[in-house]
Amino acid sequence: MGFMAAPQGRALRVGAGLALMGWGLTKGKPATTALGLVPLLAGVFDVCLLAPLVKLPFHGDELRRQT
Repeated sequence: MGFMAAPQGRALRVGAGLALMGWGLTKGKPATTALGLVPLLAGVFDVCLLAPLVKLPFHGDELRRQT
């Protein structure tokens, strides 16, 4: 989880979200485009959706302090 809270992890989430949205738009798949919003917004707003599953903080700044 430490990597996902780091700037590189945030950039990866934003990039993955943009890639999913781009692929969904080019293939005419609105569900994939909408799904791409999840990692994109998670990266932009600095949250880690998987962290609570391993009992770590949801917000990036708190997660970085604990990891």
